[in-house]
Amino acid sequence: MEVLASGTANFRMPDPDGHREYLREHRARGLVDRRMTEQEAVSNLVNDGDYLCYDCTLIQRGPSSLIREIIRQQKKDLWIGGRFTYLIVNLLVAGGCVGKIDVGYIGVGRALNRVLDEGNIEVNEWSNSAMTMRQLAGAMGIPFIPIRFFGGADSFEHSGAKLIKDPYTHKEVVVVPALNPDVGMVHVHQCDIYGNARVFGTSVSPYETAASSRKVIISTEEIIDTEEIRRDPSKTTIPYYLVDAVVEAPFGAHPGEVPGLYASDTEAIMEAFRASGQADPEAMKAYLVKNVYSVASHEEYLEKVVGVPRLLELKRRATIKEGYYR
Repeated sequence: MEVLASGTANFRMPDPDGHREYLREHRARGLVDRRMTEQEAVSNLVNDGDYLCYDCTLIQRGPSSLIREIIRQQKKDLWIGGRFTYLIVNLLVAGGCVGKIDVGYIGVGRALNRVLDEGNIEVNEWSNSAMTMRQLAGAMGIPFIPIRFFGGADSFEHSGAKLIKDPYTHKEVVVVPALNPDVGMVHVHQCDIYGNARVFGTSVSPYETAASSRKVIISTEEIIDTEEIRRDPSKTTIPYYLVDAVVEAPFGAHPGEVPGLYASDTEAIMEAFRASGQADPEAMKAYLVKNVYSVASHEEYLEKVVGVPRLLELKRRATIKEGYYR
């Protein structure tokens, strides 16, 4: 295969066989009760230096309760791979958790800009679609995958992509390396105790995130009976055998929304944006103290930071009536 051009970025070298071997040795295949608390899931499954991927964003169905727990436990030197990286990455950077970032899309944030200017964090450019395709390749067990975009863009130079001559048509095509994260996190609408998970409405890459990752943490709005899963298996987005931990976390995406259940908390989202945009680093520190360090758990966050009246209002404002996804 003739390589015509290569990006210059660092990337994790694909190892499909090594990934399969890891899963054979470490993941339980049976119907095992996988329930854990946020504290247990993050403590047991997220290690310093891990490559971490997550589905969606802080604004919509992101694993926000797990992100806060990672910051609370002060995990270090994580390599973050995300599509929409602005708020979540800014929070993780401000919490001192990040060593490298694979960027799908990145927005402004003074906490992030400071460390980028100082050269303390390595940043590699991709695109939202390229990151998802990399995970798809990782899920398929292949070392790379061709894509019909990205060539000719400035981001190509700062990525790990390659421009090759297609051995079939002899035309130019871009290929990107497979990605198998150490940890994938997905917040879902429903899940049983074994990890059979359901996602409804607008989505990004819940299955690709789970299927490509070595360790998978599912946080869920509710835990339902397995018989309910079996009555309509077509609704299962992520099967149990891809999952390592199930965390019950009602309002686990707050301040973002979960379609059909509750609306996004605009006031809380803007608070995060304002803190991220301040030149004074104390603003982000104060935000983390209030929303992360001052509480010991997601339940305490909902009770003391958000409050029941606001949670009920978010449910009332949900754009789709309750019961839509049932």
